[in-house]
Amino acid sequence: MAGSIISTPTIIPRSEHLVSRAAISKAALKVLYQLMDAGYDSYLVGGCVRDLMLGREPKDFDVATNASPEQVKALFGRGCRLIGRRFRLAHVRFGREIIEVATFRAQHSGEEAGGIIEDGMILRDNVFGTIEEDAWRRDFTINALYYNIRDFTVVDYVGGVDDLKRGLLHMIGDAETRYREDPVRMLRAARFAAKLGLRIHPDSEKPIFALAPLLQDIPPSRLFEEVLKLFQGGCAVQSFELLRHYGLFAAIFPFTEQCLSQQKDDHPLTLLIRALENTDDRVQADKAVTPAFLFAALLWEPLRQLTGELLAHGKTELQAIQDAARQVLAEQSRFVTLPKRFSLRTRDIWAMQPRLQRNSGRRALLLLDNPGFRAAYDFLLLRAESGEDLHELAAWWTKIQVADADERLAMCGPVKKRARRPRRRRNKSKAP
Repeated sequence: MAGSIISTPTIIPRSEHLVSRAAISKAALKVLYQLMDAGYDSYLVGGCVRDLMLGREPKDFDVATNASPEQVKALFGRGCRLIGRRFRLAHVRFGREIIEVATFRAQHSGEEAGGIIEDGMILRDNVFGTIEEDAWRRDFTINALYYNIRDFTVVDYVGGVDDLKRGLLHMIGDAETRYREDPVRMLRAARFAAKLGLRIHPDSEKPIFALAPLLQDIPPSRLFEEVLKLFQGGCAVQSFELLRHYGLFAAIFPFTEQCLSQQKDDHPLTLLIRALENTDDRVQADKAVTPAFLFAALLWEPLRQLTGELLAHGKTELQAIQDAARQVLAEQSRFVTLPKRFSLRTRDIWAMQPRLQRNSGRRALLLLDNPGFRAAYDFLLLRAESGEDLHELAAWWTKIQVADADERLAMCGPVKKRARRPRRRRNKSKAP
C-alpha cells in the first residue's frame, strides 16, 4: 500500500529485475562504491531506478546515503560541492558529469532543527533519518525504489514495483497533504503521467483539480525550471493536455488559458500544439530547443490580443508590439519567470514578425543577416501552418534563403541606394 510505511521492505533480487551495472554511469558507480567502501549505506534512488526497471535509459543518476552532506564533502574533497538551503545536497563532479548525493531524510512537523513548514508547505527539509523514513517522504511510489550496490537488489518500501507493473502513478501518503507540502508535486504528477504513459491513481488525482491554484504561491523562478521539464522532455503535447485537464496550466499561464478559452477560431490552440509538436520532434532528434521560442508560442495569443488593443488606441504597429511584449512578459513573470537572456530573444521573435511582412528592397536583404532572423522565420512558418494567411509570405522567405545573389536582388525588386548626406563645409576662418 502507498498509504503507510512498510517496515519490512520487498527485496527484489538481481535475477528478477532489469537494473544492471552496465547501464549505470561510471561516475555514479564510483560514488556508490566509494561511499560503501567508507562504511556508509549507498543506493541509487528515484527516477534512475524507475527508468532502469522499465528498460529506459536514465538521464541522471541520484544517490542516497546515510552519510551527512558534510561527510560526503569530506569523502570526495574538492570534487564535491554542497548546494541548497531548502534541500541540502552534495554534487560530486566527474568531468562534465555531476552525481547528486542526498542524505536520507525523514518526515517532520517543522519543529525539528533543519525543517520549516509554513501553512502546510515545506520551506526547508534538512531533517535526516533512515532509509525507511526517506522512502516515506518521497513523492510517488515509483520514485521511491532503491538499488543497493552492496548486493544488487532493488529495495521497495512503498509498493512502487507493483504500481509500475500496473501502470499507476500513486502518491505516497495522503495526496492532499503532500500536494500542500509542495504544490510542484502536481506538475510532477502530470509530467510523469505524460512521460511514462501512466494513469494517475484516483486518490492522487482528485485533489489536483481543487489545489491547482496553490502553484501561484511557488517562486516564479522555480516554476521556470518545471516548465522546461514539462515542455522540453519530449512529451510536450501530452503534458500540455494533462495540464489543461487538471487546471494546472491556468495556474501558471493564466493569460494564455484565458485567451484559449475565449478563442473564436482554432488558430491559437493550433499554433501552440504545433509549437509543442515541433519541440518534441527536436528533442527526439537530439536538437537544441530554446526556451525563448517556446515562450514566444506560449504567450503569442496574449501578445496578439494586446497588440490589437494598442493599435486601436492609435499606436504604430512597432510601438504596439513592443509595448505589448513588455507588458505580457512582465505580467507572466508573476507566475513563471523567463530569465532575461531568453525574454530578450522572445521579444525579438515577436518584433520581427511585422518586419518579415515587408519583403522588398534593402530592408529585406538586411533582415537575412539579422542574428534573430532564423527564429523569427521559424515562428512565421509556425503561424502559417496554424492557419494564418501567411503561406505565400512564408514560401517567399523560404525561397530567398537558398537563392543566389542575383536571384535575391530580383526577388526584392529595386534596391534604392541611400542618398548621400551633403558634406559639411569646414569653417576655414581663423579665430582673430
